Amino acid sequence: MATLRVGLAQMNPTVGDLAGNRALIADLYAQAAAAQCDIVAFTELSVTGYPPEDLVLRPGFVRDNRIVVEDLAKMTGSCVAVIGFVDSGVGNQVASGRPVIYNAAAVCANGAIQHVYHKRLLPNYDVFDEERTFEPGAGDHRIFDVAGVKCAVSICEDIWRADGPVSQQARDGAQVNININGSPFHSGKLLEREEMLRTRATENKCAIVYVNQVGGQDELIFDGSSMVFAPDGTLLSRSAQFESGLTVVEVNIDAPQVATVAPISDRYAEMYGALVLGTRDYVRKNKFTDVVIGLSGGIDSSIVAAVAVEALGADHVHGVAMPSRYSSDGSKTDAYALAEALGIDCRTISIEPVFEAYLSMLAPSFEGKAADLTEENLQSRCRGQILMALSNKFGWMVLTTGNKSELAVGYFTIYGDSVGGYAVIKDLLKTDVFGLSRYVNQRAGREIIPESVLTKPPSAELRPDQRDDQSLPPYDVLDPILALYVEQDSTAAEIIEMGHPEDIVRRIARLVDINEYKRRQCPPGVRVSEKAFGKDRRLPITNGYRG
Repeated sequence: MATLRVGLAQMNPTVGDLAGNRALIADLYAQAAAAQCDIVAFTELSVTGYPPEDLVLRPGFVRDNRIVVEDLAKMTGSCVAVIGFVDSGVGNQVASGRPVIYNAAAVCANGAIQHVYHKRLLPNYDVFDEERTFEPGAGDHRIFDVAGVKCAVSICEDIWRADGPVSQQARDGAQVNININGSPFHSGKLLEREEMLRTRATENKCAIVYVNQVGGQDELIFDGSSMVFAPDGTLLSRSAQFESGLTVVEVNIDAPQVATVAPISDRYAEMYGALVLGTRDYVRKNKFTDVVIGLSGGIDSSIVAAVAVEALGADHVHGVAMPSRYSSDGSKTDAYALAEALGIDCRTISIEPVFEAYLSMLAPSFEGKAADLTEENLQSRCRGQILMALSNKFGWMVLTTGNKSELAVGYFTIYGDSVGGYAVIKDLLKTDVFGLSRYVNQRAGREIIPESVLTKPPSAELRPDQRDDQSLPPYDVLDPILALYVEQDSTAAEIIEMGHPEDIVRRIARLVDINEYKRRQCPPGVRVSEKAFGKDRRLPITNGYRG
């Protein structure tokens, strides 16, 4: 009976931190060896962290990462380690004159690198840009024996294509395919992966060991959820989502097995986990300890504060209420009720003195001009300056509170409420902000976000009796149009054909198109959808096309 004891090292690396990543790999390898694993697989480019982007174009970085993997190989014993790293070709160069480099996996055992596999299929879509830096691998797929079981190694994209490298390895005799990954999260991605892996296992009659990175890297979130599938497509194991650690699985090639599977979270639980992980890792990996948030008493700043407390702890989150002449009593009360429920400190700094100073200073230049959006934006910029002053003085990162609906149509003040280091809900449509806020209260079993925040009409409170729906369609009308136009790349004409009002669709499409310049100047934020404003949506700012 062929049985393989496999360790799935679901690790949270930091891109570029070769020493830190080496320590993580060494620790997880020691755990796997102590658990008597026959083989342990680490994540894609585990030595460098994924994605390393243009770091791999620096020869010194590639050299240093090679030193790390060789050093790790010397530590191995009979437990085989599959370690992701950047490999360089010997004496080869691409057209630009730089050395050829590969996204690679080193198979290490008994103190040495036994062989190296180069990734065959390089993704170049959505957030991926691997053809820019790496060359595709070629040559022998190299089937190797571990504890009497024939194994093969593949890397991420290699397994997504039917009749790709994994199928060839199965035809060459592989009984278990070790697939190492840096597969980013978006809502629904886990089920997509699961369906694909089940198909790949059954069509090749080969067990699949799928190991995925966990953690936040700038805008990208890696959710882990490493899995093992039997040759008949049975899911044998699924590691926890958004958590690092080692999972040990006995893979029996010949007999049915009992599955150990972490449950799948519902949509808002999954979304919340991604936001928390992304915020925690961005703040901590960039060496910040504390964050500051402008608390308006509205729903956006409320959910950002709740996520920040979950990610960093209440002692590391600071709220600032910045009322003006247009701030309602309810908003002031709601901001402090939220702060109390979360256990964070909250100070009040009125923007009135600086706003009045601006108005007085600009009065001669504005003589004869009626008050308009200019004065509204001034208030937002006053608040941005206050937040950045606190950031400079205390070393706190400013968390921006804008949502995807606002970013899409430009309903924010550039250099005002868009200032900050990280935009936690940048990829959440406003309707999802409401849904997630209710989830936060449900999860806590108490009112974290005040009910009044959930029920009052959204408002920027920059003029008397202002409401968002005076400038925009209601969010339950706006968001479905944005989902189609931004995330699905549907044209305005196609959206109109689906039954959405033509005047609204045309207006919204125009707003999305003309506000690219504003979005380009916003901070990065957590990606939770299939298409966020960032790496996976690259449109020109100067653009005359209106589709």
